[in-house]
Amino acid sequence: MATIKAAAVQISPVLYSREGTVEKVVEKITELGRQGVQFATFSEAVVPYYPYFSFVQPPFQMGPEQLKLIDQAVTVPSVATHAIGEASRQSGMVVSVGVNERDGGTLFNTQLLFDADGTLIQRRRKISPTYHERMIWGQGDGSGLRAIDSAVGRIGQLVCWEHYNPLARYALMADGEQIHSSMYPGSFGGNIFADQTQVNIRQHALESGCFVVNATAWLSADQQAQIMQDTGCPVGPISSGCFTAIVSPQGELMGEPLRSGEGAVIADLDFSLIDKRKRQMDSRGHYSRPELLSLLIDRTPAAYVHEHNAHPISIAETLGDDCAVLVGEPR
Repeated sequence: MATIKAAAVQISPVLYSREGTVEKVVEKITELGRQGVQFATFSEAVVPYYPYFSFVQPPFQMGPEQLKLIDQAVTVPSVATHAIGEASRQSGMVVSVGVNERDGGTLFNTQLLFDADGTLIQRRRKISPTYHERMIWGQGDGSGLRAIDSAVGRIGQLVCWEHYNPLARYALMADGEQIHSSMYPGSFGGNIFADQTQVNIRQHALESGCFVVNATAWLSADQQAQIMQDTGCPVGPISSGCFTAIVSPQGELMGEPLRSGEGAVIADLDFSLIDKRKRQMDSRGHYSRPELLSLLIDRTPAAYVHEHNAHPISIAETLGDDCAVLVGEPR
């Protein structure tokens, strides 16, 4: 497509409720679809909510809050993912959304990408949970470090401080992403976190020569009060830090970023701007020096069990001709 309409979405989760947050996401997809939006990014781990408690509680105290999150996390596939996929299909919209994914007894910081027909075309897990998050989420693998073809173009995804990993970003640049879907928590870390996020996403747009559609979440005053009551934390660590925005391949902000409240930044993405940028600097082409600098990446999906044999081996296969003697058959 020459031009598509995109939205970076800033909503509040429904604390402690997977069903409630999914309902809000579905409602927003429907609303944006009526406005002609073709691609939307929601924030990091917004379903059911980002684990703010892990930033403000010591490990020996966070058990009750962690169990709440495990109980409300998303399995893939599930009723929750089907609901989001169906909303995408009915709206004809490609949707990128962050979830706490439960796989057995482990949670992952996961980005889901639904195509305009509702198909789940990517499930990628944050490769390195950041600082306090390591108490909550497992590590992802390299299988999601790729750009995926969709109804609106090639889309790459990264979460939060993965943008400080230049090799992870280059994996997506080299794979030809046209739209980069980035997600941060929001209502986290104060104004400096928002300022750092702006630097992250504008620099990536310039280096990749792509559009960046970035979403953060928002905690209302009542939600902040609830988290303070449940964890004993002050309001500072769960304040500000919002920077929901869309960035052009020239590193320019498209529209006014959202720093507070719920809403969406909507912009038309003219793909000719990608060529305009890459004419001068193509990080995967004429501006690269692959004979000097290159990336080695393992995109093999992680597996907990590796079997050397695809099928059981019989005694006869193991022992050959001698098996007749062992099982009592005449020679």
